[in-house]
Amino acid sequence: MSNAHTVFCALYRWRLHPGAEQAFVQAWSRVTPLLVSERGSLGSRLHRGPDDIWYSYTQWPSAEAKAEGLARPSVDPEAWAQLRGAIAESLPEIILEPVADFLVPLPHDVA
Repeated sequence: MSNAHTVFCALYRWRLHPGAEQAFVQAWSRVTPLLVSERGSLGSRLHRGPDDIWYSYTQWPSAEAKAEGLARPSVDPEAWAQLRGAIAESLPEIILEPVADFLVPLPHDVA
């Protein structure tokens, strides 16, 4: 990966309120493409773990780009409120240093 050291990557983790999973996925699916098209995000993947924790891996061109992109008014206030309402607990963000990248993009119909 030629730009591995310039990309900002983070892992986010949450416990969701029981029954809020579908609302969380729907809101996530609304917000993420807007962050890509309007704020310069390089996208993210959302995962559900066997430990009842939800995980998101996200990339931005830099830490500064992430900070600037998220400092502006929300791209979709209703979806952000839906996300926040689904979250029972947010665990600390983990900053990741890209070292090697062999991830193949998922087809858009996977979900």
